[in-house]
Amino acid sequence: MGSPLTIILYCQDSIRANSLSKQCFQLVDHYVDIYSDYIDSSELNRLCATAGKAEEPTVVSPELYAILWDSKSAFQQSEGTFDITLGPVTRLWRKARKEKEFPSDSLVKARLALTGFTKMQFDTVRKSILLLQHDMQLDLGGIAQGYIAQKLIDLLKQEGISTALVNVSGDIVAIGAPPGTNGWTLGINMPESESELLPKHVLIKDMAITTSGDVYQFLEHNGKRYSHIVNPATGYGITSQRNVTVIAADGTLADWLTKACSILPVGKAKKLAASLHAEVLIVVLKKGKPVLYSTKGFKKYWKQISSQFK
Repeated sequence: MGSPLTIILYCQDSIRANSLSKQCFQLVDHYVDIYSDYIDSSELNRLCATAGKAEEPTVVSPELYAILWDSKSAFQQSEGTFDITLGPVTRLWRKARKEKEFPSDSLVKARLALTGFTKMQFDTVRKSILLLQHDMQLDLGGIAQGYIAQKLIDLLKQEGISTALVNVSGDIVAIGAPPGTNGWTLGINMPESESELLPKHVLIKDMAITTSGDVYQFLEHNGKRYSHIVNPATGYGITSQRNVTVIAADGTLADWLTKACSILPVGKAKKLAASLHAEVLIVVLKKGKPVLYSTKGFKKYWKQISSQFK
């Protein structure tokens, strides 16, 4: 998926720990071969190659169908702010960031015309997919990392591991607590900063947490900083100076919800998170200073309670 991955697990037997870690990475390779849009031969890219060409829906693996169905549900729940059909647009911006060349408005509009969940049909009986739009491309980058992190934790739990953390490019799922602690202590970076963290840390146990921002992936143009998170309504990366952190019971939910809450207005983002039994923290830079907004339940995860919420 073009992302780093770290697994931490506690086990009394080092040989078994090594064996379990190998099992985990084998499972990762399995999912990458299905979900990656960086690998031409992946099942996702083979499906996309049928876009606008196939007369009948393509039967896909249970793993691919499950994440595509979850993505459709996320699209509906997020008022269209999370959209995996943005592949043609996200690929355009990926190339633009690499070459540091801002795309023309006409090119963005042309790519945006290739997107839309109305151009994707699900056959729930045969577990098959039909992509109606020629050159349509699906991008699972906003959901697959959290999905994979959750699947790895599920595997470890099935194998009897009670304390572990999986981090897929910042999408973290953790169970139990390291010895001598009450949980996993994690820092949240300031908007647009690689090294500066918020003064308070969070403490989680048996939860997933994800933070989204533009600190690592962005493109500057005419004094504006365009994030890698694209607004499906415009086809452009968002320009708000905010970090979004979601804590949820499931890695998949935490992953896509951070993207949706990065686009939605603060009030709607908090309402959406609460409706899904998740907690969200939105850190916005105003005149260079961080202002924090959150759902009410987020405060219980601070190691020291903060009074900065609004």
